Amino acid sequence: MSTAPTQTPGPTTEPGGGIKHLVDYGPLVVFFLVNFLVPATAARGIVSHFTRALDGMAQVEMLLMARVILATAAFVIASAAALVLAKVKLGRVPPLLLISAGLVLVFGGLTMYFRDARFIQMKPTIVYALLSGVLLGGLLTHKPLLRDLLGTTYPGLNDAGWRRLTINWILFFAAMAIANEAVWRGAYALYGKSRGWDLWAIYKMWVVIPLTLIFAIANVPMLLRHGAQLGQEPPLPPEG
Repeated sequence: MSTAPTQTPGPTTEPGGGIKHLVDYGPLVVFFLVNFLVPATAARGIVSHFTRALDGMAQVEMLLMARVILATAAFVIASAAALVLAKVKLGRVPPLLLISAGLVLVFGGLTMYFRDARFIQMKPTIVYALLSGVLLGGLLTHKPLLRDLLGTTYPGLNDAGWRRLTINWILFFAAMAIANEAVWRGAYALYGKSRGWDLWAIYKMWVVIPLTLIFAIANVPMLLRHGAQLGQEPPLPPEG
C-alpha cells in the first residue's frame, strides 16, 4: 500500500502583503496627489469653505497655504483610514504604523492650526529619529526589539544576523532623519516657500520610498548568510 509523498512546507509568507503596503504608503500617495493635482484656487475655495485659516494672508501666501492645509488634511484623514483598514483587514495595527499615524495627526493638526508647513515637514525627522533611538536603546540593553517585531518574517535568522540588521536600520533611520531636515530646510532656503514645499513633497514620494525599498533589498544577502529563510519581499517600515 503506497502512501502519498509528504511535502516539505515552504517558507511562510505574511498574509495581506498588498493591504500592508496600501496601509503603509497609501496616505503618502494621497498627500502627493492632493498637493499636485488639486489647483491652488480650488484648494483655496475648499479650505475657505470649512475654515477661516486663510484670512488676512497675502494672495501668494494664501494659495500656498491652501495647498498645504488641504494636502495635510488629506494626509491626516488617509492616515486615520489606514489605521482602521489595518485593524479590519490585518486584524491588528502594527506598532510602527500606530506611531507614524499618531504623529501625523499631531503634526498635521499643528500645521493646520498654526498655518505653518514646517510642522508636517518635521514629522518624518521625528519618526526616523525616534525609530533609530528606540532600536539603538534596545541594542545597547540587549533587548531584540527588531526581532520581536519581525521575528516571523525571517525564520532561521541567527542572533548575529538580527544584530547586524538592527545596526543597519539604526544607521538608515538616522541618515533619513538628517536627510529630511536637509531637504526641506535647504529647499526653502534656495527656492522659497512655494517651490520648497513642492520639492519636499516630491522628495517624500519619489526618493524616500525607492531608497527604503533599495535599502531593504540590499540587506537580503546578509540575511541569507546568517540563516534567514526568505519567502517574501523584505518588509518595509511605514513612511516617515
